[in-house]
Amino acid sequence: MTTQHQIRRRAAATTPVLLILVLLAFVLLVLTFGDRSTARMATDALISVTLVVGFWIFAGNSGVISFGHAAFACVGAYVSAWTTLRPAMKTMLLPGLPAWLAQAEWPVFAAALAGGAVAALLALVTGAAILRLSGIAASIATFAFLAMVNAIWSNWTPVTGGTSSVVGLARYVGPWVALGWAAAAILVAALYAHSASGLALRATREDEVAAAASGIDTFRHRLLAYALSAFFCGVGGALMGHAIGVINPDAYYLSLTFVMLAMLVTGGIGSLSGAVVGVVAVTLAGEALLTLEHGVTLAGVPVSLPPGSQQILIALAMILVLVFRPAGLLAGREIALPVRWVGGRRTDSN
Repeated sequence: MTTQHQIRRRAAATTPVLLILVLLAFVLLVLTFGDRSTARMATDALISVTLVVGFWIFAGNSGVISFGHAAFACVGAYVSAWTTLRPAMKTMLLPGLPAWLAQAEWPVFAAALAGGAVAALLALVTGAAILRLSGIAASIATFAFLAMVNAIWSNWTPVTGGTSSVVGLARYVGPWVALGWAAAAILVAALYAHSASGLALRATREDEVAAAASGIDTFRHRLLAYALSAFFCGVGGALMGHAIGVINPDAYYLSLTFVMLAMLVTGGIGSLSGAVVGVVAVTLAGEALLTLEHGVTLAGVPVSLPPGSQQILIALAMILVLVFRPAGLLAGREIALPVRWVGGRRTDSN
């Protein structure tokens, strides 16, 4: 006989499927009724899903707010550039690359995987020190890591191009490619959250002392989540570069960090669904405000917002969310099928 706990687990298992179906419907609507700019917006939103869901794998399960995940996106973007740019372009823009890397010309999918793998490896190395800290100390350490990566990438001119943009990346990322990676990130995040390591990590989030007393190795579970999280952020950084064909260290610094945080906090850090909903909410709000900045005509009356209003109003909206919904729009709840739909008749037991 199926227990109520098993029924609830089945209902929770529908969450990633429903989220992917919602994103699929979003892409179909955009491609059917939208134009090129709308398709670009959808691509950017789906890349943000990959980044924010990757970010959530660590921050959502551990409760530790990281300010350094944009650095993994930076690493992933440049690894993809090093391995996919034409050799002649690398000789001109990046003369300091090793010979084997200067002659490499990989497929873009393999390059994205390599970018994620190198980011995950970097997370393992740096996390070995950072994740022995807790709370605000760990968050400050991740910000220091972000600043260090940005400083290295901005000054290592022969290898990274310095503050100059690296151009010439293949622009292969569209809505379907971005959707595929977003779906992969959601599935992996859901599988990890329901794994033994994910459950143990959430136990440390609720009460680190009690979890340690129960024999849970906090450091080991945090390090695993950190590396897995870095992989998808690295892939997301590569997708960003191949969506516009240009990369620059500053594109993966404070602005990206705060956008990722805004999306996660708006939707709710306590659930995977909150991460996805936060991306959609902030993206749609940003596009609507940007349209108003450019000016629209309502009932024959031109209406426009002053330049810069988009950032101000989104920041104001975030403050209102934090005041009235401190746990985010979904308040830690997951989008899932009702229990009665997946397990038959409900029982009164818990």
